[in-house]
Amino acid sequence: MSSSATLVQERFFLGVSQSVTGYRWVDRLGLREANIALAIAQNHGMHDLVARVLAGRGVSLDNAPMFVEPTIKSLMPDPAVLTDMERAAGRIADAIANRERVAIFGDYDVDGACSSALLSRFLTHYGVPHAIYIPDRIFEGYGPNPQAMRELAEKGASLIVTVDCGTNSAAAIEAAREAGSDVVVIDHHQVGGPLPQAAFAVVNPNRDDDISGQGHLCAAGVVFLTLVQALRALRERRIATNISAPDLLGLLDLVALATICDVVPLKGVNRAFVVKGLMVARAQQNAGLAALARVARIGEPLNSFHLGFLIGPRINAGGRIGDAGLGARLLTLDDPVQAERIAHELDRLNQERQAMELQMLAQAEAEAAVEMSGGQGPAIVVTASGDWHPGIVGLIAARLKERTRRPAFAIAFNQNGIGTGSGRSITGFDLGRMVRGAVEKGLLVKGGGHAMAAGITVERDRLGALRAYFDEVAGAAVASLRDNQSLAIDGALSASGATLALHDALEKAGPYGSGHPQPVLVLPHHRLIGANVVGKDHIRATLAGVDGKRVNAIAFRAAGSTLGEFLLKQSGQSIHVAGNLSINHWNGSSAAQIRIMDAAVAV
Repeated sequence: MSSSATLVQERFFLGVSQSVTGYRWVDRLGLREANIALAIAQNHGMHDLVARVLAGRGVSLDNAPMFVEPTIKSLMPDPAVLTDMERAAGRIADAIANRERVAIFGDYDVDGACSSALLSRFLTHYGVPHAIYIPDRIFEGYGPNPQAMRELAEKGASLIVTVDCGTNSAAAIEAAREAGSDVVVIDHHQVGGPLPQAAFAVVNPNRDDDISGQGHLCAAGVVFLTLVQALRALRERRIATNISAPDLLGLLDLVALATICDVVPLKGVNRAFVVKGLMVARAQQNAGLAALARVARIGEPLNSFHLGFLIGPRINAGGRIGDAGLGARLLTLDDPVQAERIAHELDRLNQERQAMELQMLAQAEAEAAVEMSGGQGPAIVVTASGDWHPGIVGLIAARLKERTRRPAFAIAFNQNGIGTGSGRSITGFDLGRMVRGAVEKGLLVKGGGHAMAAGITVERDRLGALRAYFDEVAGAAVASLRDNQSLAIDGALSASGATLALHDALEKAGPYGSGHPQPVLVLPHHRLIGANVVGKDHIRATLAGVDGKRVNAIAFRAAGSTLGEFLLKQSGQSIHVAGNLSINHWNGSSAAQIRIMDAAVAV
């Protein structure tokens, strides 16, 4: 073999240049990171795999100990460094001093619900009269609208605080100001134009003149910092000195929930928010969260997966297809009976949402299959229907992206031929930029977003032209990305090494999420035993190493997929498997298991 061929071969982990799902397996660590990993393991006594995980995510030798033991004290920024923070916190403190009526205007997603509940609990502690307003996703859309803001002012709110929204709502804030209310904006979204001049204060780490470096915070994180600063303002003004300070650290379960569900980068204080917030969540101090954990049948200590995939979707279900305010209301409750009632209603709505999603997904996949037949298919998958619920199109787009490995849109058209759509992208392709281009071309009524997700409004008779534009703009880029998609591998593991102790050690390098991905480990040359379909569409199997040691494995939602078909056909054969090390809790016992993400033929 030539030297050049050897170099190419060495680029791939275990020589896998194309896995079953079409990915190249590459070592996440280059030579420099591998040396740092070795130093971390030797100097700090960490497991080799844990050291590789840390080094592969940019953690230095000196920072490794602090990284695995993050604290709020060491990572918390000074809230006052955020532009307009002192002005916003001072206005909230004045509202507490004067017992003004306050309105909280929040978004209808998990971050909005948590942000609303945080501020509500703070105001409740001081006995301030207030109300939460969450707009209807279908009839009002995202963010403040003039009519709602005027109504809040007319109902006596002298202060309106928008949370997780408001930065790009100049007209609505102007309407509130004209009606006699001050408006404080607490947000984290990108700025789409001039800031609302009528606002009393705009706290947003992503505004152009903010140099705090905290743009990675979700809205609930920004609200938490605002409450810390508001406490300072109360002390400085000697307000409510006869009332003990609220336990802000006891509210970190809400911040952790929002941070995970809003998929913001888990860096800086976000890591501490999640680590400490999970500790609070496990104590089940919040009646609403405890009730949701029960209806979701979570029989183990809460972790990031539970918040992101079991609790979060239930809170979101209210905003998608039911009462948008249910989630926020639930998270403010201390009465377990009321909490149980709302949690069951959200669980029912979530089941209804899941049923809708399955039906819509089947239709979308059928439409996508037609688009993909006879060749490579379009660069961007665009599916649409007049029978779909607009609150679920984002979920459909995400599933289509996973299935087709290319950016995807799902659009719900109303009776007037106006479609509300949502798109999800693959790594490396800026969906938001393409959507903004379509707006400039007049192909969309409106649209916006960021690299990985976008929202659009489109007229039905423009759909064909939109598809053509997407294909023209994205064709070459998406084809190149799909041909070169890779799966970064953190290290190799054997069935005998897949233990609860290793899982716990790897969890110390977490929490995992956006910007800090779950470790991907490969089990080389393991025999696949007894692969079969379980539940609706999962594949369960056992993996046996060359020493005969075994570990259970599962591939979620793999039935009918390329990966699932491979696993079923390879039963009894030796293969390479890539996945995450997890724990299976069953009947009071716990065992390590592998969540299969990908597989390859062992050569």
